[in-house]
Amino acid sequence: MDVAAPTPTSGLDLLREFQARGPAVGVGRLLGLSLEDVAAGRVRFTLRTRPDFANPSGTLHGGITATILDSAMTCAVLSALPAGRRSTTVDLAVTFLRPVALDGTTLTGEGEVVHVGRRIRTAQGRVYDEADRLIATATTTCQILGDGA
Repeated sequence: MDVAAPTPTSGLDLLREFQARGPAVGVGRLLGLSLEDVAAGRVRFTLRTRPDFANPSGTLHGGITATILDSAMTCAVLSALPAGRRSTTVDLAVTFLRPVALDGTTLTGEGEVVHVGRRIRTAQGRVYDEADRLIATATTTCQILGDGA
């Protein structure tokens, strides 16, 4: 019996498969991230805050916000990659603009590709709360991995 090798999938197709499957994978599942929208070069996630996301001051831990941003921006880069190519974060710069309550507030994280190079791509991201207030902004640089990188 012949077993065919898996067909390489583009980043956009991979993310659409994740979206159709439902709950996020990995750290996304741990945090309850939901992939709301994906298009080539753009991704949007949502997350509801909860008490176990607290920092010592009793507001949302900055690492949670940074993870939303890293996920959105890196997936935006992934969404623009052809089959056989993937990416990984090289750097992440986050600016936190206001504290966030832990009362179930829904946060929306958006990522968008800014620069497309053969080996390096950059993206920008924003996190908003339910009242459409800007919570944080970020930029990232991603290294491209795989065939032809």
